[in-house]
Amino acid sequence: MRVTSFLFSVVAWPLAVLFTVVFGSAAVVVKPLSPGGRVGLYLARWWARLIVLVAGVRLRVEGTENLDLSRCYVIMVNHESAVDIPALMAALPARLRARFLAKKSLFNLPFLGWAMRALGFIPVDRADRSTAPGMFRKASGQAREGSSLLLFPEETRTEDGRLLPFQRGGFLLALRSRYPILPVGIEGARIALPSGSRLIRPLTRVTVRIGEPIPTADRSTGERQALMEETRRAIDHLRGPTGHIPDAGNGEGEDTG
Repeated sequence: MRVTSFLFSVVAWPLAVLFTVVFGSAAVVVKPLSPGGRVGLYLARWWARLIVLVAGVRLRVEGTENLDLSRCYVIMVNHESAVDIPALMAALPARLRARFLAKKSLFNLPFLGWAMRALGFIPVDRADRSTAPGMFRKASGQAREGSSLLLFPEETRTEDGRLLPFQRGGFLLALRSRYPILPVGIEGARIALPSGSRLIRPLTRVTVRIGEPIPTADRSTGERQALMEETRRAIDHLRGPTGHIPDAGNGEGEDTG
């Protein structure tokens, strides 16, 4: 199996880089032609589908009946692999206009980072929490313009399958924007491409499960802890049993806002 993964990865990674170069360039070119970013987001979805294809991922999407494409959400997802981002972009309809909140270092990468900026994605500087107010302003601006916001409340990938502590900032953003939280669970991504590895395991099924929205409009910031716990339970359920290690605890992280 390891030999098969190695040979497959030798082909898949260069193709993924090629698609990223082409897409990144196209996203920058079309930005002036589509100020709202809709064309770029459709291109991003096709890029994601190609990445999923060359990675040999068998993508399955469940729970689309929970989506109301006339609404905006704060989408919260568990994070366990580099496969998560293309799987999500391929699975979620472009009409959601989902803008990712992603770690700042990704925006420094050629082509990929250029595309992320062109699409209006929002950098998060984990090392300097003093930048959080600026991040909140950018995210709130995207929300006011009718975009959904997508973030990983763990902020970093799990190493062993357990959910990491959730950071509080995204929940404050949901409460301030009054957007419902859309919990999403990814199952199988850690098997397809484990954290820290470059060996892709082809033909792995990756399932993206969309849960029922969690309202925030009638909740105050004082209910943030309860909202975090409710969301955590929903995501834990949605990420399914495959490769899952039971959560060791429900600790919460440091405030990002």
